[in-house]
Amino acid sequence: MTDPMHVFDRRAVRRHRDRAAGTADAVADILADAAGRLLERLDDIKRDFNSALDVGGRGIVAPLLRARGIETVACDLSAAMAARSAPLAVAADEEALPFAEGCFDLVVASLSLHWVNDLPGALIQLRRALRPDGLLLASLPALGSLDGLRVALTETEAALTGGAAPRVSPFPSLQDCAALLQRAGFALPVADVEDITLLYADPFALLRDLRAAGECNAVALRDRRIPPRLLFPAALDQLPRRDGRAVVTLRLAVMTGWAPAASQPQPAARGSGRVSLARILGDDAETDPAAPST
Repeated sequence: MTDPMHVFDRRAVRRHRDRAAGTADAVADILADAAGRLLERLDDIKRDFNSALDVGGRGIVAPLLRARGIETVACDLSAAMAARSAPLAVAADEEALPFAEGCFDLVVASLSLHWVNDLPGALIQLRRALRPDGLLLASLPALGSLDGLRVALTETEAALTGGAAPRVSPFPSLQDCAALLQRAGFALPVADVEDITLLYADPFALLRDLRAAGECNAVALRDRRIPPRLLFPAALDQLPRRDGRAVVTLRLAVMTGWAPAASQPQPAARGSGRVSLARILGDDAETDPAAPST
């Protein structure tokens, strides 16, 4: 447990997804909403994709890609979950992908990379699996996702026991996501946010949905003891309400990046600009012969 990269218990992640292979249909609408928002990005791209890799799509993403005429291979840490995307589905660890370089035109990872310990390394492997000018589309929960649940559990457990264990996974910020794409060597990286708001008449249904999707706590330092009996009822009672229903926000960081290719737009060489930035901005500095040019 001294390894700073060991944030998540990957064996627990696999167990949760094994179990969720039989229950994911219960949350298919939520998963399909998230996947649809991600794949809408393809509608704005004027090119064809012939082959795709679906990473952790839970049987939702691969059929959507195939419906677009894209031959799709699906992979998942859990063999049982991968089987939901058959045919052309394999069990594979996102931290040690088995694919050769340049296999795919497109990689889609919808809500599947947030339990990876070495996220920079996983992104590098995904970039290598792409052909030059291939596209990565990925979404993962970002900072702010499930905040109401996180705060309620922490405050309630502290009041009951005098301390609090991590019960909701840590999520990256939007800035972290953009930096990760650059670090992994993607060209033209973009990261933006989409919010999905869920309303629950029965707050306990939130916990059932998380379990059905395979999203139970897999933080390596989680408390393995049985939680206090009052913890979850008291915490769920503190969730924000709208019209009498509990409000839960999923804040998704949507990441797009391209495998580098010579045909892509390249930045101009430093100092090659011929127009004064001050002139564009209408700054008095345009009269200064030392003013920088763009």
